[in-house]
Amino acid sequence: MDNMEIYEKVRSVPENAKRKIEAGRLKGKTDINPMWRIKTLTEQFGPCGKGWFYKITDKRFETSSETGEVAAFVDIELYVKFGEDWSTPVMGTGGSMFIAAEKSGLHVSDECFKMALTDAISVACKALGIGADVYWEKDESKYVESNEEQKTTVIKKTPVQKPSDVLNLPGADKADNKTLFVNALKIGGMTPQEGRNIIDALFGEDVQIAKLDDMQFLTLLKELDKKAE
Repeated sequence: MDNMEIYEKVRSVPENAKRKIEAGRLKGKTDINPMWRIKTLTEQFGPCGKGWFYKITDKRFETSSETGEVAAFVDIELYVKFGEDWSTPVMGTGGSMFIAAEKSGLHVSDECFKMALTDAISVACKALGIGADVYWEKDESKYVESNEEQKTTVIKKTPVQKPSDVLNLPGADKADNKTLFVNALKIGGMTPQEGRNIIDALFGEDVQIAKLDDMQFLTLLKELDKKAE
């Protein structure tokens, strides 16, 4: 196989898979529909799980010491199949905001890890040349910023180990029990129904999360820690 064969096949992005960002810090840059990347991987290598797949190697939160905002990051290894041979891993790291400071206050995203995973896949795909023409064009990628837009932010790593770590996140002291509980479930990789079952087992059916006192809520978080182990 020629070294540039895959690159040349996947470099161009169709217009219906491109969207110009109209507002915010990335205004004027180009966003690529993530499903186009999945389609392109499938066209070139086969169905997911058979011709290509990825492994999540790390998930973490990192906190800004300046703003108190928290970003979620996901590291992946992407593998593609060339004939009968699997590639060595193509690395990708993606990020998305978990707690963002907005005009109305702190906003918590319950899809931060999903969005960070999508971003990580896009980074790995870029190494294969997927969508290369968009990244090549000057100032058309979110990774290219003017000097005025560039900011240096001190980041403090906050490894996520267990659901009760949600209490250590910035803004936790101002969040209600429901918000903390939802994000504790996500940290522990549990579904809302699993969380509801734990509440029922500890405090009885029909008990609302908002009605738990501080000691009951701590007991609940400790139980989530046990289930997440």
